[in-house]
Amino acid sequence: MMRTFYISFAIIALFVGCSHINEDERLIEVEMPVMPANDDTTKVFRNILIEDFTGQRCVNCPKGAQVIEQLQESEYGNCIIAVGIYSGPFGKNVSGNLLPLTTQTGCDYYDYWKVESQPGAIINRSSSIYYSVNEWTAEVMKVLGSQSTIKMELEARLNGNDIDITISEEGIDSYNGKLQVWVVEDSIVAVQTIPNAPDENPEWIGGNKRDYVHNHVFRTSVNNVWGDDLTITNNEKKSQKLTQAIDDTWNTKQLSIVAILYNVNGVEQVIKGKVKE
Repeated sequence: MMRTFYISFAIIALFVGCSHINEDERLIEVEMPVMPANDDTTKVFRNILIEDFTGQRCVNCPKGAQVIEQLQESEYGNCIIAVGIYSGPFGKNVSGNLLPLTTQTGCDYYDYWKVESQPGAIINRSSSIYYSVNEWTAEVMKVLGSQSTIKMELEARLNGNDIDITISEEGIDSYNGKLQVWVVEDSIVAVQTIPNAPDENPEWIGGNKRDYVHNHVFRTSVNNVWGDDLTITNNEKKSQKLTQAIDDTWNTKQLSIVAILYNVNGVEQVIKGKVKE
């Protein structure tokens, strides 16, 4: 039995980068698979990582945020973890300087994946292909309900000016890859170019909404930029303790940690945990 999930988005011209979107939106009907009951405690479903390459000067990028919001509000939303990586040409001002939400690490990721238009997303790193926003839902459906070889848990707490992070893994089967740990922040109120905004500024494409709310914003990588090596065997348990200094620009009440296990085959598992006080 299949369930129907409706999602609306604007069709973006892939080859012209962050170009104008018509106001007309197309309603796409997507058949959502029914997740099988997980009665076997030795099995765990693989969560889905959406790495959304976005930018504050990108007039189309709010459409990507809408698609992610609709996916996360679906009955499968707890399986979907999104990270907004502010980067690329639309993460800079006209002088080439980084805008407030853009990081150099995010730009390095942008260059590595050879993203050519924004918004563009990597879905579970199952390939080196980035997808334009009108493809995200279909790609998520392809990996929804797949099983992982790793169980993961995460705890993060404030400790003065630091975040203490503990990540635990248990091998359902053998795994060899990397563990990557990121800090993300929600509910950041900052400027964003949007279609038909009343506040026109020649320096930006479209108009500026100065009280736009940005969610799941990539802030920094806690460990190495591409993570640390991790090998785990069947039934083996491991844990890691990491510490991240808090930047003065972060709102500690809105911080979360995202932990990613991945290798050449893609993301094996990803989890997200709120930073607790």
